[in-house]
Amino acid sequence: MPHLPLASLRPSLWGLRPPRGLRSLHPLSTQSEPHHGPPVSRRNREAKQKRLRERQAALEAGTAGKGQSPAEPRKAWSPKEVVLYEVPTEPGEKKDVSGPLPAAYSPCYVEAAWYSWWEREGFFKPEYQAQMPQTTGETFSMCIPPPNVTGSLHIGHALTVAIEDALVRWHRMRGDRVLWVPGSDHAGIATQAVVEKRLWTERGVRRHELGREDFLKAVWQWKAAKGGEICEQLRALGASLDWDRECFTMDAGFSVAVTEAFVRLYEAGLLYRGRQLVNWSCALRSAISDIEVDSRALPGRTELQLPGCPSPVSFGLLFSVAFPVDGEPDAEVVVGTTRPETLPGDVAVAVHPDDSRYTHLHGRRLRHPLTGELLPLITDPAVQPHVGTGAVKVTPAHSPADTEMGARHGLSAPSVIAEDGTMTPFCGDWLQGLHRFVAREKIVCALRERGLLRGLQSHAMVLPICSRSGDVVEYLLKSQWFVRCREMADRAAKAVESGALELWPAFHRKNWQHWFAHIGDWCVSRQLWWGHQIPAYQVMEEHPRGDGQDCWVVGRSEAEARALAAALTGRPGAELTLERDPDVLDTWFSSALFPFSALGWPQETPDLARFYPLSLLETGSDLLLFWVGRMVMLGTQLTGQLPFSKVLLHSMVRDRQGRKMSKSLGNVLDPRDIISGVGLQVLQEKLRDGNLDPGELAFAAAAQKKDFPHGIPECGTDALRFTLCSHGGLGGDLHLSVSEVLSCRHFCNKIWNALRFILNVLGEKFTPQPVEELCPSSPMDAWILSRLAGAAQECERGFLTRELSLATRALHHFWLHSLCDVYLEAVKPLLSHSPRPQGPPQVLFSCADLGLRLLAPLMPFLAEELWQRLPPRPGGPPAPSISVAPYPSGHSLEHWRQPELERRFSHVQEAVQALRGLRATYQLTKARPRVLLHSSEPEERGLFQAFLEPLGTLAHCGAVALLPPGAAAPSGWAQAPLGDTVQVYMELQGLVDPGAHLPLLAARRHKLQKQLDGLTARTPSEGEAETQRQQRLSSLRLELAKLDQAASHLRQLMPETPSSRSAGP
Repeated sequence: MPHLPLASLRPSLWGLRPPRGLRSLHPLSTQSEPHHGPPVSRRNREAKQKRLRERQAALEAGTAGKGQSPAEPRKAWSPKEVVLYEVPTEPGEKKDVSGPLPAAYSPCYVEAAWYSWWEREGFFKPEYQAQMPQTTGETFSMCIPPPNVTGSLHIGHALTVAIEDALVRWHRMRGDRVLWVPGSDHAGIATQAVVEKRLWTERGVRRHELGREDFLKAVWQWKAAKGGEICEQLRALGASLDWDRECFTMDAGFSVAVTEAFVRLYEAGLLYRGRQLVNWSCALRSAISDIEVDSRALPGRTELQLPGCPSPVSFGLLFSVAFPVDGEPDAEVVVGTTRPETLPGDVAVAVHPDDSRYTHLHGRRLRHPLTGELLPLITDPAVQPHVGTGAVKVTPAHSPADTEMGARHGLSAPSVIAEDGTMTPFCGDWLQGLHRFVAREKIVCALRERGLLRGLQSHAMVLPICSRSGDVVEYLLKSQWFVRCREMADRAAKAVESGALELWPAFHRKNWQHWFAHIGDWCVSRQLWWGHQIPAYQVMEEHPRGDGQDCWVVGRSEAEARALAAALTGRPGAELTLERDPDVLDTWFSSALFPFSALGWPQETPDLARFYPLSLLETGSDLLLFWVGRMVMLGTQLTGQLPFSKVLLHSMVRDRQGRKMSKSLGNVLDPRDIISGVGLQVLQEKLRDGNLDPGELAFAAAAQKKDFPHGIPECGTDALRFTLCSHGGLGGDLHLSVSEVLSCRHFCNKIWNALRFILNVLGEKFTPQPVEELCPSSPMDAWILSRLAGAAQECERGFLTRELSLATRALHHFWLHSLCDVYLEAVKPLLSHSPRPQGPPQVLFSCADLGLRLLAPLMPFLAEELWQRLPPRPGGPPAPSISVAPYPSGHSLEHWRQPELERRFSHVQEAVQALRGLRATYQLTKARPRVLLHSSEPEERGLFQAFLEPLGTLAHCGAVALLPPGAAAPSGWAQAPLGDTVQVYMELQGLVDPGAHLPLLAARRHKLQKQLDGLTARTPSEGEAETQRQQRLSSLRLELAKLDQAASHLRQLMPETPSSRSAGP
């Protein structure tokens, strides 16, 4: 069989249409499963023949081999029966597998009861793994990227879990001592925003009305109610985490670590308090990190509705404002600005020193267009003379570039926008207290009245938006705590450059080095209540210091801080008044400590000694700099070593339209909805229960209805995990559709049916042979065992290189195309013989046992369910669970590997394909025609001689024989070439009615010729479209040639009559 990638089975669909009703529930029947007898085989053959006819019809319609185009109708899906596991089983008890397998794969049945048993037995704990027979003595440790406690996991988290759990399970089965640490992040801004919104919605109160203590109680109550949801999702995804080591970034132990880190950084001179420009969310009244700032590109004038604004605000406008030259009534300098609301804070106008347009004005003063105050015209090389008028206004308190320029020229920096987004008293009574965007309109009107507004035009720009509040981000000068990053950044950059820290894929190294080369100091203050309160205390002195600077001390406790303050001031500590900084630390500060604080740091714990540094850090590529980079900086500084030596970065998950997953877009998928299936009504209810504004809710609901018009079908955990891992996910963005997961569910069903067949063949008294003693008794046995050994080698390569798509492709090809499509079909006639040969059952057992173990890291539930039903191999106690059974290595199965045999059998598969094609052409649905093969090469004759019986079985033909050398080709038989030296002949006499079949061929030929003529007449295009056209032309010509040859053969079978001589296509 030709290799078919997993993607070939994925229709490019997102929304799927079921018949009425999503699914029906049926309890597990206790009746014995049906035997695999002739009726089942006949139905299977008839179904395959029906599919063959459908493919032929598709070919005639011009769609064979082509995926559905987006414009074509979407393929419907039909709901499957949901079988329930109804055997009474207490949580933690082993699932009862004594009953028969249900007739069809049902995820609901398969995934029941296993996880709680795995957890209770301690399979996920490194202490258990150290006692396994296959232990390697090596350690493998990872921590899960702690998800925000604000809500439920989405499909991006599911990708993280699928990749990490597959790696963890493989290492565990391999015999390594594995620790995978679970945890969640307190998500300061996000959590506070959610709780504040709920308090207002449900109780009509603001947090300041509650007070800090009561508000924090409300947050902890919300966390207690909501936090367990993430753990439930992780368990549903099969994540084999050590739950006894679970941590939360606001736990008491974590708080100790955060305080210790802050103090140590301060004592090392890497933490200081200063007045600098920060990203500020006026809606949240807090500084925010760069990752919480979305850069929104505006093509020109755009109306935006912002929080706190009574009406939409226009952005993407360039205002041209005149600054009169002092002493010259007709002279002025015109500057362009997109932010006229900052005009009250202008302290200068700057031009490039070499700009000849303004050389004569160097050293002159300009009149402020609003206040009339005199401002200097300064020259600075940072000004771009070719942009706009070449003159820029300088507002040091509200622009990063202007802050630097103001510092170079010693300019003052008055703040004109307050923390709440209103104008400050510095702006004067006419503006003070106005919302900044209301003040904008008033300022523009004033400029127009004074005749100083020189123009207004649409202007493309990038607007910084707070991702948490939707408000426009302001740049404000604030006294905050900052981490000095330069020294730590240099170490982080050198770690990657030297190879001590490996980033994969390697193309991320460039971003890493660029970010650390240009890194600034890190603002870690946040004006929130939820989070780790900064362990810094201001000494409230009656007589301020002469330098005007506030006096601050940093300590692990107030007592320590008081002692430090006493030493600093020379006064008794009891007489001092200390006020703790009310701000909390940036969430990324505590998250950066996660790899070692989760293991007990700053205490010297056994876990820290055994499992730190971590073996691997796996996370999304979007967190490379904000989280991974900061973990490397702080980990190296605080522990003296890199927190991990390898970083694996997966891609962003997007929907089929290429959009980022976002709640406001309505495209965020809860993995449980894909696992269990969900109706559209429930999806919409989840949106309504969320935290969206009415406008966002309406948009998201409409988008959701478009994407999932009839809900989401039940796909199961294993299908979801396998699909996510099959993408590779290490290159570009991952575009996922639910229909891909549904196709993988069909693959699960194939495995299920294969095991039902194998278990039926083995019976109750079967005794497996040890792997090392199993020798193939036929070429077919040798072939499938070689394919199994090859799959094991490829899986091992995939896990070692962490390219899981290699493993998924190998497993998909082995189970579907090697075992199910070829070997099982080939040995079915042999298994019906009496007495039954001993070889195939032993081979089938090994394929099932080893194939399921290969599959277990990726599909843990299905693998466990089926593996538990296999008879144990003799010699030694069996592993209690497939999750701790030895993983098959390529080396251990090397004695089965026969690449040359596989190469030879590929020629047999080509013959099978050719014969199936002939059967489809002549529409031989039930007949079993005889077959002859002719080759002049002795080696090829020997090759086919060994596989004559399976060739006939797989091609659905009768007796297969070799045409003797020199013998004439049989007359009137259908013929197909295989390369240059082999011909296959298929009997037609008595099986086909030429008189009835020739008109059908003629009709088909007429349709195809019409399509060919239409394509030929088209004007050639360029690129991919022309390539597809040429491929289609080639396909049509080949099919026409086959029809002409078929017509020729049929005419040879007709009696010599005038009518027959005149017949033809």
